[in-house]
Amino acid sequence: MAEVKTRGMAAVTGTTVGTNGASRDMSAIIVDLNEALEFVQERIVNREEVVEQIFLAMLIGEHVLLESRTGVGKTLLAEQIFRMFEGARTFKVQASKEQQPDTYFGGLLLDELKQGRLIHNTEGSLVESEFGFIDEIFDANDYTLRALLSLLNERELIRGVQRVHSSVHTVIAATNYLRLSEITEALLDRFLFKALIHPDKDVFFQYKISQQYLKNLGNAIEPPKKVHYSDLVYACRLIRGDLQGSQVTVTPDVVYFMNLVIRHYEIQRNRLLHERPHEAHLRTKDFYISPRTQAKSLDVLRAIALLHGRLNAERSDIPKLHLLLCTAGIAEEKALFQRSYETLLQLYQVSGAFDQLASLLTLDETLSRLRHDPTLMSKPLTELEGSVPTRRSLIAWAKETLGVADASAAHKRRLAEGFLQSIHPSTEDLKSLKAHLEEQIKQVFADHVEHF
Repeated sequence: MAEVKTRGMAAVTGTTVGTNGASRDMSAIIVDLNEALEFVQERIVNREEVVEQIFLAMLIGEHVLLESRTGVGKTLLAEQIFRMFEGARTFKVQASKEQQPDTYFGGLLLDELKQGRLIHNTEGSLVESEFGFIDEIFDANDYTLRALLSLLNERELIRGVQRVHSSVHTVIAATNYLRLSEITEALLDRFLFKALIHPDKDVFFQYKISQQYLKNLGNAIEPPKKVHYSDLVYACRLIRGDLQGSQVTVTPDVVYFMNLVIRHYEIQRNRLLHERPHEAHLRTKDFYISPRTQAKSLDVLRAIALLHGRLNAERSDIPKLHLLLCTAGIAEEKALFQRSYETLLQLYQVSGAFDQLASLLTLDETLSRLRHDPTLMSKPLTELEGSVPTRRSLIAWAKETLGVADASAAHKRRLAEGFLQSIHPSTEDLKSLKAHLEEQIKQVFADHVEHF
């Protein structure tokens, strides 16, 4: 992914300015990130997908869990990725059952302890580190894992009366096994990205691994060029929409189609689970994509677009969401997600549903604006032009039919209802969307019923 592509409506060019007035050359940052990603992919043999997954996690400030048998290079992978950045502190630890939370949060201050208060000296701990690597994380006891939950999720140390904001950006955890309990289930939810790394038995890849070992004896190496941590944070803020005047955009039709693909994938995963023998199904929970993960899909979609040198996400970026929604390294999950995307893509292309979706969403945007700003009820319809790209907008349709001179609420309702009725959905999803819009029209114009 090292080549920065400039296709699309809004390629990243020149300088972007942050809210604090400091300027960044965003195109240069993207080149640096792609070069770093490619350097690690060349250094860590046959782990391209996992490396890309970790970089996406870092671009949105999330954590990664790596699972594999011993000796497949999880530590080397994490160390090499963290070494690609400068200006960031890295905390490393190998978990064990004997450890207490102070291993991660810093030792307890004795003077405070005498007063009955648990206060950690956080200097040099995970709390004050931007990156963290926890090896054999499930060897830690549940008491310690529970203490880590708020640090990983809220980025805050909460221990007794002590509350300290944490600098943690991304933690990579490694394990040889999964230990399931109430606490570890909550911990797994903190690791949005998961990968299963298989040992390489292919002779060609073993040869490539041997070559790398002979060069560096299995150690992480200093790259010829590093990415400054502040640039990573800047890209992360751009993706999240935290920079005033600069953002990676996702049009409503892409968002809607993305959610359709995710839902289809979730249904197909559960269908496969229920087709298992009864005993196997009883040991497996239903597959569930949480609202948090669904929302984070948008961040990942924007991160994918940015790595391709664009400030707008495209429909073609959606297949890459398997890096978030599937466990990297499990080919069956990735293939199922790809089939979900391709099935819906073909259905919508053949039936003309994409144009219908865009038309319905432009009406939804118009109704939303009317609902949130009632003063628009008395303004001409031309002032309600939406941002959803469509060949058949509400305003264009209105000009061809009832005209747009009348600025009354009654006229707007007639236009909205007529426009909606002119659309004949070709999929069940769009029929449902149309039904929702029919209800929205009633709600939006409820206060203006006296004018009809």
